[in-house]
Amino acid sequence: MRAVQYRTIGGAPEVVEVEKPAPGPGQVLLEVTAAGICHSDDFVMSLPAEQYTYGLPLTLGHEGAGRVVELGPGAEGVEVGTNVVVYGPWGCGVCHACAQGKENYCSRAAELGIHPPGLGAPGALAEYMVVDSPRHLVPIGDLDPVKTVPLTDAGLTPYHAIKRSLGKLRAGSSAVVIGTGGLGHLAIQILRALSPARVVALDVTQDKLALATAVGAHEVVLSDADAAANVRGVLGGRGADLVLDFVGAQPTIDTAMAVAGVESDVTIVGISNSPAAAQVGFFRQAYEASVAVPYWGSRGELIELVELAHQGVFDVHTETFSIEQAPTAYERLHAGTLTGRAVVVP
Repeated sequence: MRAVQYRTIGGAPEVVEVEKPAPGPGQVLLEVTAAGICHSDDFVMSLPAEQYTYGLPLTLGHEGAGRVVELGPGAEGVEVGTNVVVYGPWGCGVCHACAQGKENYCSRAAELGIHPPGLGAPGALAEYMVVDSPRHLVPIGDLDPVKTVPLTDAGLTPYHAIKRSLGKLRAGSSAVVIGTGGLGHLAIQILRALSPARVVALDVTQDKLALATAVGAHEVVLSDADAAANVRGVLGGRGADLVLDFVGAQPTIDTAMAVAGVESDVTIVGISNSPAAAQVGFFRQAYEASVAVPYWGSRGELIELVELAHQGVFDVHTETFSIEQAPTAYERLHAGTLTGRAVVVP
């Protein structure tokens, strides 16, 4: 079968022929119907050899959708022919966090050598993929897999980040979204669906700001050296109650801290290829502004997102590519010329 693999440190992803996998005990084989491409992949492929821990060759793709085609011995809870999306942050299934569905915070995954698909385990950028357990599959019914697969990360990650702050998003509140690409444009829609907050979106091009407006941002601001002052101006001099940074570069983190209000939440979601950090302490931030760095989301939250998709909440903007075009999609991701989420359709 065809697969997209990262094979050489510092090299570009390649389309290769590999053996079709077979499901082992308790596992499930999917025929992949859609696979998302993420900035996290670009981050992983930018790591030097001494920091790279994901194994080679690595079949990429941690956002996956597919059709169940075969069950391994003992696999139960899903039927052949079911259309599903894959919950990516696999855990042990039995620790305290996993018992709550928070496998993204599994306390034993590293110890047991458990890795997410595309981030250690073979991923979804292939014609077929093996999923380690039926519990990591969420049925999607008649939803379009191309429009639904981004929810597994580009939707789940901002959903998890926003839910922790919903108590602060009351009438008259404001939320700032920095970066309106794959994750950011879904964050805007989640904020509009779940809260009364006034949403201000930042990005570096007018095209991306137009997308932010199209999906529900109340105000848009160009992300430049004057961004913090301009956001404060839009908010009447007040700081925001929630700031979500989907870029994670030093300039955007600095902007996030500068526009955060008293008792606000600053949530850094994006992972930059360059080292970056928030400056925290007296006279460096608004009083009682908290800073968090979340990771992905829970299985229960992915189920909730799929339910919202069935209700027609999301307008997921995607660009589709064939497997052969996947390396080009990664080039455009790195260059910042994608609008919305890149999705590979085998």
